[in-house]
Amino acid sequence: MRSKRFEALDARPVNQDGFVSEWPEVGLIAMDSPNDPKPSITLTNGLVTELDGKTRDQFDMIDTFVADYGINLELAEKAMAIDSLQVARMLCDINVPRTEIIPLTTAMTPAKLTEVVSNMSVLEMMMAVTKLRARKQPANQCHVTNVADNPVQIAADSAEAALRGFAEQETTVGVVRYAPFNALSLLVGAQTGRPGILTQCAVEEATELQLGMRGLTAYAETVSVYGTEAVFMDGDDTPWSKAFLASSYASRGLKMRFTSGTGSEVQMGYAEGKSMLYLEARCLFVTKAAGSQGTQNGSVSCIGVPAGVPGGIRAVLAENLIATMLDLECASSNDQTFTHSDLRRVSRSLMQFVPGTDFICSGYSSTPNKDNMFAGSNWDAEDFDDWNIIQRDLRIDGGLTPVLEEDVIAVRRKAARALQAVFDELGLPAITDAEVEAATYAHSSDDMPKRNVVEDLKAAEDMMNREVTGVDVAKALSRGGFEDVAQAVFNLLKRRVAGDYLHTSAIFDADFNVISAVNSPNDYHGPQTGYQIDDERWNQIKTIRQAISPESI
Repeated sequence: MRSKRFEALDARPVNQDGFVSEWPEVGLIAMDSPNDPKPSITLTNGLVTELDGKTRDQFDMIDTFVADYGINLELAEKAMAIDSLQVARMLCDINVPRTEIIPLTTAMTPAKLTEVVSNMSVLEMMMAVTKLRARKQPANQCHVTNVADNPVQIAADSAEAALRGFAEQETTVGVVRYAPFNALSLLVGAQTGRPGILTQCAVEEATELQLGMRGLTAYAETVSVYGTEAVFMDGDDTPWSKAFLASSYASRGLKMRFTSGTGSEVQMGYAEGKSMLYLEARCLFVTKAAGSQGTQNGSVSCIGVPAGVPGGIRAVLAENLIATMLDLECASSNDQTFTHSDLRRVSRSLMQFVPGTDFICSGYSSTPNKDNMFAGSNWDAEDFDDWNIIQRDLRIDGGLTPVLEEDVIAVRRKAARALQAVFDELGLPAITDAEVEAATYAHSSDDMPKRNVVEDLKAAEDMMNREVTGVDVAKALSRGGFEDVAQAVFNLLKRRVAGDYLHTSAIFDADFNVISAVNSPNDYHGPQTGYQIDDERWNQIKTIRQAISPESI
């Protein structure tokens, strides 16, 4: 006979998840692999001739790139001489400011930073993230997609997401050729919801760059880097090719960040017996060396791998912390779904939610997960109230704002109407009034009329052949009677010429003022310092539609 208690436990959602024991030889170990190198560096006439146990003749391309471009060599010998435990204590000591730590941690090696954070509990890491986040104010990012690549629904969903507080929005496609329409719809919808929202379309890199060059997107982040040479080369890439791509974006005033995360090398079968965290540290050093202002990391789409081994979620937080130690913007994932357990998915996110990162989620699904073309997210549109109430419970700014139903309906209708006008002005397949009405009230793609996909795809291709740009979109909005949205799109394009939002952790407020690590650096050094929720913001967070007010009694 079986214990009835264990039968009940076996039926719990968490026991539908997959778990494995550590297997260091293939990289199935989150941190502290016996095969991880010991920290070391040797300089000869200003050149790194030995790095983390390898002499220069033993370097692979990642070692070479990091050694030549990714370490502050002026302070390297001094920084490497500091005991790793002492550095760990500095990280969570409120009396040691960020300005004192960053020059040292950017002068250390991948193995050194891995060793430093291995001394820390998750609580201590969270304390460190609070202090080391680049921008003073945390923010949030969302996915806006649907299974039909319906442009009207994307416009309405992105407008609602902007109203709800997301500072950045990302889309992708089910059908590759829909990318121009998705990018266009996201741009129009987001600027309708709140001027200054940054948007991107995550597709194949050449297409993504082209969309950015034409002003249909405002940033990029799906520029992936890896921690072993074999995985890098499997993607026909090198650190130098990624650096060139980053420079291409920057040359046109486009903000961009790299993407990496614990577990990718294990999934690809080339972990070289190293821990997931050490390999991720190498990715982050490549990101720094290439000149990218930031990173999307936190395992991201590989989350099932670290989540299956002991200490894996701790390692995810540790990689976010290492990103901040390298003075990078950190979009800390909380992205792809990984568990059947609601308790577990919330506990995974609290590690970033409580201390706050530059973007707590780099993929909160603003739609129901059935419409999320990024394989589903840890959080989705059906969790909006939960997220808002957790903010309220803990008095934490998680980047979202409670909204009223009538306001959401109004902004969704306006966005759909604005896109309808753009399609008409640009000679694209008509958006009907019935589609506008459906998008205004829709929950998912199930609520939308079907479009003529063949006609849409032909028009999307023609749109790219005609070289339609963001300026053309602004003109179309103006001619269509949406002057305020046109001005917002045009203002976004103007800010690319100025280049200020290339600064680390840059976002815009509704007046297109840049908020970044340059003009709003994180200066936390203990209670009542750093980012503090002011009265106006607290009133927004605590005023939820479900609360009974004294006036209503």
